[in-house]
Amino acid sequence: MLTARAREGDEEAFEVLVRRHGPVLLNLATRMLGSPADAEDAVQDAFVSAWRRLPQFRGDAAFLTWMYRIVTNRCLNLLRSRRPTAELDATTEPRAPEHQASPVRAAESTAAVRDLSAALAGLSPEQRACWVLRELHGFGYGEIAEMLGISRQAVRGRVFRARRYLTEAMSAWR
Repeated sequence: MLTARAREGDEEAFEVLVRRHGPVLLNLATRMLGSPADAEDAVQDAFVSAWRRLPQFRGDAAFLTWMYRIVTNRCLNLLRSRRPTAELDATTEPRAPEHQASPVRAAESTAAVRDLSAALAGLSPEQRACWVLRELHGFGYGEIAEMLGISRQAVRGRVFRARRYLTEAMSAWR
């Protein structure tokens, strides 16, 4: 098992884990932080922290779940320290090739992403983390609770409040 080998100090095994899980963790951090550069720094810091703390990793959860928790906590710390948050332009869905996208559709899409970014910036860092993990990464309430070290009820409440806020903020796009 790669995690066990990495825990024993095998740098190549850890490198495989970084390559395997880095893209999904970078996606999470980018969605939470809104800045690709900040996201890269957060993920890199998280992997450095994980490498140092790997001997303490008990394996109670999957390595990826453990990394989600480290990255999420790193992002939350950054969000709390720099409030208000930045735009999420870097996390938009892939654009259609230019020959398929009409100018009107492209303008609408850009405006919707801008409004969603502004709405996400209005969430507390904790609500944003829960919403991103639930809605964009598909984690269950129990998994999110474990990652963030909070109760399932707290996760449910934060997701509920985030959804309610985002629904109201994006009402013009219905």
